[in-house]
Amino acid sequence: MNAAVTLDNVTISYNRHPAVHHITGAFAQGSLTAIAGPNGAGKSTLLKAIAGVISAQEGRIGINGTIAFLPQASDMQRDFPLSVLHMVTCGFWLQTKGNKAITAEMKQQAAQALVEVGLGGFEKRDLASLSTGQFQRALFARLLVQNADIMLLDEPFNAIDENTTTHLLDIIRRWHAEKRTIICVLHDFEQIRNHFPDCLLLARECIAWDASAKALHPEKLLSSRFFKDDWQSNIAVCERAV
Repeated sequence: MNAAVTLDNVTISYNRHPAVHHITGAFAQGSLTAIAGPNGAGKSTLLKAIAGVISAQEGRIGINGTIAFLPQASDMQRDFPLSVLHMVTCGFWLQTKGNKAITAEMKQQAAQALVEVGLGGFEKRDLASLSTGQFQRALFARLLVQNADIMLLDEPFNAIDENTTTHLLDIIRRWHAEKRTIICVLHDFEQIRNHFPDCLLLARECIAWDASAKALHPEKLLSSRFFKDDWQSNIAVCERAV
């Protein structure tokens, strides 16, 4: 198996208290995987570590390819004057390195990305004027122009309408058909079963990493709830595994 992302005994801690504890495994190139688990299970923490936003305290994360990361919309500021087109062109940052001008071709690509997500004609709108669903579509447009090998999505369907969810799922399926690697934090188990072939079930440790139907078996889900609750009440300082 050619791996896009490898996790080798990865532990991510806050003040040495583990949020994610000794995870080992790999996301295959071209795979479409959901990360699921109860609240506080470390899902977003693991995704941020893969994205390089935070560091692992132990172990190693290997990346084979370029990464585009979509954080939770609630983590993003929208209260400053920025047009939708300008925000989408920020996806070209790796090309411009922040010190080159956005070209006319880049603006054209950004405008086309907005059409693809259903926001044609929104180029001059302020971000603050967008609904939650429209803002998420704009963020997907920014991902489109990044043209990355690995797409990391943190709760991309949270608090958005059904039509927007369907549209964005279509984009994810297209990325999968293009052999990109998609890793997506989700809480809707039925959505995972219907649209995501693979699933990592997390409760600070790996409970299951398998085909979604197997990973989300009721016994596995019950184990994840008990395991997470136990760690919440008896959390200890992380010690190196032997």
